[in-house]
Amino acid sequence: MAGARDDHSRYRAFTRRALLLGAGQGLLLTALTGRMYYLQILERDRYATLAEDNRINLRLLAPPRGRIIDRFGLPIADNMQNYRVLLVREQSPDLERTLDDLQKIIEISDYDRARVLREAKGKRGFVPVTVRENLTWQQVSQIEVNAPDLPGVSIDVGQIRRYPFADPMTHVLGYVAAVSEDELTDDPLLELPGFRIGKNGIERQHDLALRGTAGSSQIEVNALGRVIREINREEGDPGQELVLTIDAGLQLFVHEQLSQHKSATCIVMDIENGDILALSSVPSYDPNVFSLGISARQWTQLVNDPLSPLTNKAVAGLYAPGSTFKLLVALAALEAGISPNETTYCSGMTKLGNARFHCWKKHGHGTKDMIGAIKHSCDIYFYEMSKRVGIDRISEMATRFGLGEVAGIDLPGESPGVVPTREWKLGAIGEPWQLGETLVTAIGQGFILTTPLQLATMTARLATGKKVVPRLTRGFREVEGQGPVIGETAPVFEDMAVSPAHLKIVHRAMDAVVNETRGTAYWRRIQQEGWEMAGKTGTSQVRRITKAEREAGVKKNEELPWRFRDHALFVAYAPVHKPRYCCAVLVQHGGGGSKVAAPIARDVLIEVQRRDPAAALGIPLADAGTVTES
Repeated sequence: MAGARDDHSRYRAFTRRALLLGAGQGLLLTALTGRMYYLQILERDRYATLAEDNRINLRLLAPPRGRIIDRFGLPIADNMQNYRVLLVREQSPDLERTLDDLQKIIEISDYDRARVLREAKGKRGFVPVTVRENLTWQQVSQIEVNAPDLPGVSIDVGQIRRYPFADPMTHVLGYVAAVSEDELTDDPLLELPGFRIGKNGIERQHDLALRGTAGSSQIEVNALGRVIREINREEGDPGQELVLTIDAGLQLFVHEQLSQHKSATCIVMDIENGDILALSSVPSYDPNVFSLGISARQWTQLVNDPLSPLTNKAVAGLYAPGSTFKLLVALAALEAGISPNETTYCSGMTKLGNARFHCWKKHGHGTKDMIGAIKHSCDIYFYEMSKRVGIDRISEMATRFGLGEVAGIDLPGESPGVVPTREWKLGAIGEPWQLGETLVTAIGQGFILTTPLQLATMTARLATGKKVVPRLTRGFREVEGQGPVIGETAPVFEDMAVSPAHLKIVHRAMDAVVNETRGTAYWRRIQQEGWEMAGKTGTSQVRRITKAEREAGVKKNEELPWRFRDHALFVAYAPVHKPRYCCAVLVQHGGGGSKVAAPIARDVLIEVQRRDPAAALGIPLADAGTVTES
């Protein structure tokens, strides 16, 4: 009996356990079924989307940067195809090892390696980092063959900015370069690997319009994130095409002329509409090195170069205008009621108290009226006139003709210069104005500082009597190479409110400077009939001449170290009796304006008339620009 009870007890225990196990399995099965129902039925759409998102990556596509063309449609900044290698941090479990393996295929400098590691840590894990650009086909093939051993590494095809004319266009166009951390905004384009923005010149000034808008690409990837195929692609809108006023051919010619000197600049302008046809500053540099990735050594060389190739001297260089400023002093004198026929005797020196003021010609020019004084650039005449005119009238006339203020063209870094006044000196130096400083200002020395662009603007206003405003941009085109230039209007300039009779006297004097014997630029005149120029020489002193040196004989420029030599200047317009073009030339430490700057201006004005960009665009010469002799 005892055995039967034991068997029954074990049977009941087994049955109970079996029921509990079955109930547990039933509950588990029910839970699993419920969970599957929840996932498969109730949350089907949500998880289907998530799965699709994991399979499909959406990537931004950088739009092609808008081209920049010259006035005749010649591309002076465009794009070319670029193969580059990218690295995605979240797809590469060991960045150091991946870079080691990649270095066995392509060269990666220590600088680039450190940069990649820094950028990879600083960006979101899925954002690619550019390792190297401008790969050859052979390098691309080698990387693709070794792709299974390079997790996170991929090849990308992009575009890179190209400047076909290199150095001659640099100070107009500027350059593009990689986005720095300080420049990052909410715009996701800026985080794209290899994306570049304008850093200087026109590229910087019109960067947003040139960028365009981003496109997108749907990429199917496997579980490791490797790209399998491109499903869909929508290209972005390319940046707008920018049309400049520059004549590329003339720009090259001007750059070649200036390149014969260590440091120089020249601006050529159409005085009818303010179009800048050429703007060059030497030395320059190749902007393509910034697109390709400038090395630390190249950057250090540019920054430390004593000739400052990074500085656009046409708009940012500040120089005493020298005798070119006498044209405005003459206008101020005329407006003050001084007759142009009134004469002054030049013995080579005049006194103001105990101070002596010398003429550039040691033994003097003799008796000179206004036109004669400009023709021979007599300092004594302008010393005497400035005493009677006063600094207030001189400064007001200088400001009216564009000195002492930015011209407002589309280039960054333009300097306003300095037109000294009593108030300026009191505020800047804390001392009252002295009469001797008026005399020095009258010959374009002392406190007064101008940019070469301001001198070109001054010349255009003198030639036309209009408030000419220089411009570098004609407008944009939405579609590359097609359609009209959007927003281009014919500029209308205000009258300068200067007596036409007074302007005629200055025109007559500028004609005499170049086209009459013994004029300071007579030997640099244009001899082609109908193309003659009118102008004014300037020699800007950069060192103080001591009394002892003056008595012993002032040293010639050739006897001095380069940095102590005078600046050579020349401003001019042509044709002399129907002006259409003007130019301003400055050769830093070049010596005499007549000897060094005037020949450049002559050759440039011949070239611009030979090319006649206005006629090529069908723009007739305006009768309003005709100059008649008084």
